Amino acid sequence: MVKVDLKGIAKVKAKGHTYYYAWRGGPRLRGEPGTPEFMASYNEAIEDRRTPDKSRFRFVVADYKASAEYRKLATSTREQWGKWLDRIAEYFGELRIAQFDRPEKIRPVIRRWRNQWAETPRTADYALQVLSRVIAHAVDPLGKIAGNPCEGIKHLYNNDRSEIIWTDADVEHIKKKCSDEIALAVDLAGHTGLRLGDLLRLSWSHVGDDAIVLATGKSRHRREAIIPLYGALRDVLARIPKRATTILTNSRRRPWTADGFGSSFNKAKIDAGLSERDLHFNDLRGTAATKFYIAGFSMREIAETLAWEEENVEKIIRRYVGRAAAIKARIKKLEARE
Repeated sequence: MVKVDLKGIAKVKAKGHTYYYAWRGGPRLRGEPGTPEFMASYNEAIEDRRTPDKSRFRFVVADYKASAEYRKLATSTREQWGKWLDRIAEYFGELRIAQFDRPEKIRPVIRRWRNQWAETPRTADYALQVLSRVIAHAVDPLGKIAGNPCEGIKHLYNNDRSEIIWTDADVEHIKKKCSDEIALAVDLAGHTGLRLGDLLRLSWSHVGDDAIVLATGKSRHRREAIIPLYGALRDVLARIPKRATTILTNSRRRPWTADGFGSSFNKAKIDAGLSERDLHFNDLRGTAATKFYIAGFSMREIAETLAWEEENVEKIIRRYVGRAAAIKARIKKLEARE
């Protein structure tokens, strides 16, 4: 058997087996190295790479890996994502991109792929995160599909996120890298504590003389968030241009869709180097609750303001309000009584 040194071949070991790929993220090669079958599959892969089929999902993976957005990722992130991109290309590569435009058909396929790692839920969710980023690339900038079918697939790892918040440093960091529209959404969330769904449907008609009053979607509109119009919140609202009936709009001056905002926000996190941080947009609710506590609100007042359960507010405050901040809040109350 004649062995030929072929450059660029990726070698992957998994579950006691060794697999060879024409390149990282490329198609798997058939046969053993040096055999005619192996050489034939390698030559086919190289020929296909020269004239890629732009209708197949493998093209999306390759285009994402060649994008400036991918190159902006931290080296450690690219190393981790590279392995998952290879797996994604292997499993989904031959599917037509158009199939991802039919959520009801492709979601079961995505779940089956994700469930290979169901015994380690965090790994399964990480796999879904990388796939979602690649599909978002097909939505924008490629414009190959209309929406991201990963949206709406529940994560396997369940944890209580009520104790996770964005710090002021996190907020300032992402605002330096994102668009004005995303920055305004981040500011409004951090000052109101509203969930993303409520924030995107928040309209100027919900803003009264003294407060924002909105029936929350989480409660099926049974509870109202009543957020006082304090100075910092008024400043945020004053900076938002009135382009539509909704307060937040995209760069085309139209109300955001959930998918559109999600893709843009994820891109902003990546650009800011925050993709490895376990921070979601809705974690900005905790930021707002912390601000209200330091301002002197009682637990019940915070719960009533944000239409939350009082128990969740206590969890956030116990973990994220440092001793110094808590002491300052108590001093403020004592001085007010004096």
